[in-house]
Amino acid sequence: MARFARSGALASVAVAALMSSAFAADVKLTFLTFEIPNLSAQFWDDAIAATNKVVAGVEIEKLVSPTIDRDAYARQLDSTGQLPDIMVAVSPSGLAEAGKLAQFDEAALANWFSPRSNSYDGAIFQLPTNTQTIPLVYYRLSDFEKAGIAAVPKTWTEFLDACEALKTAGITPINVGGGGADTWAANYTLFALIATDVYAKDSAWLGKLMNGETDFNDPLFQSAVTKLKTLVDNGCIDPALLSNDYAGLQASFLGGTGGMYPMGSWFAAAPGADEQKLYGVFPMPTDDGSLVVPAYTGGGLSVSASAPDVAKAQEWAIAFSQVKENLDAFVRADALFISLKGYEPPADVSFLYNATLTHYKAAADANAVINVFGSEGGTPSLPAGFTGEVGAAVIDLISGRRDQASFTSYLNDKLAELRS
Repeated sequence: MARFARSGALASVAVAALMSSAFAADVKLTFLTFEIPNLSAQFWDDAIAATNKVVAGVEIEKLVSPTIDRDAYARQLDSTGQLPDIMVAVSPSGLAEAGKLAQFDEAALANWFSPRSNSYDGAIFQLPTNTQTIPLVYYRLSDFEKAGIAAVPKTWTEFLDACEALKTAGITPINVGGGGADTWAANYTLFALIATDVYAKDSAWLGKLMNGETDFNDPLFQSAVTKLKTLVDNGCIDPALLSNDYAGLQASFLGGTGGMYPMGSWFAAAPGADEQKLYGVFPMPTDDGSLVVPAYTGGGLSVSASAPDVAKAQEWAIAFSQVKENLDAFVRADALFISLKGYEPPADVSFLYNATLTHYKAAADANAVINVFGSEGGTPSLPAGFTGEVGAAVIDLISGRRDQASFTSYLNDKLAELRS
């Protein structure tokens, strides 16, 4: 596939060009990161050190979000005039429109496949370095074998049948959590259904939502929610597991809880080398069996417009995103698909990484890759913080504290509140 073909030199030439400008004095820049099981403190320290080797004159002060919700933390810091100089995987929504982020020159991003991905009418505020599928459905092969499921489901009816077979075998069909501050982790079953029932049928749906042409009562959206409610009502999701935060959720699935786990492609890096082949992966099935794979290209670094040296901060951000040592580390630790020309992943990528990539490539070849609800970072996009609210509402829906009508009203009210 062309997206992953070799085409030109990668980091060495580009970084060398970036380093040509001279700065008289060193500059101290803050860099906001976040830590999850895949991306440890040591991971970020190593990546910072590798970048500092190729960008002179920079001292980096690492900031760590107290929770995985770095969007909320970045905005908390911004409210006190302390927006970090460089940020990773922070939604530009709201910050870009308010003039708080520096715009990248597209000419400096010649190595990027899709420099305008998630741009704001062509203005680039975040480096679209990474592609992730969000989500696919990971499953434990031994559970499918125990339940007598001979092939992965391709239609919604087959998916429901697989859930029933797992239940009959004494296995919780779908592992869903979202405890503590990690309400976002509850979203992925719904997001998979939004992909199949909303975005795959109307690629302009989000724009209509944000323009006020529709709301969450839309029949397409209600179809996705109805399917989620069906899974809940059929006992395919255990409300008792909702107390698991993200780390606990991943650990519980790796430990044997739940036959299926709707999650982003980063899960492919979670099982150890000896456990990789214990799992498989498939896209969320559609009504008619057609292929739909939701994927997001973005999530890279952005730079504050008020950084003490914006040009140097952007130089560092662009270099960070091209140092092969960093890219290889992201592939190994977080199973990222790198959206840079000429990049080839290391030879020792995991079995699940390749299995996940195979689905993405197949969808790309079939023109079946669609956007990920809640991950859009350009025009149009949901307001920052909204996906966390969706997660809280999903938890209430699964636990029985909300019915479908209340769930829908809550989303409509929260969207209006966050947009005001």
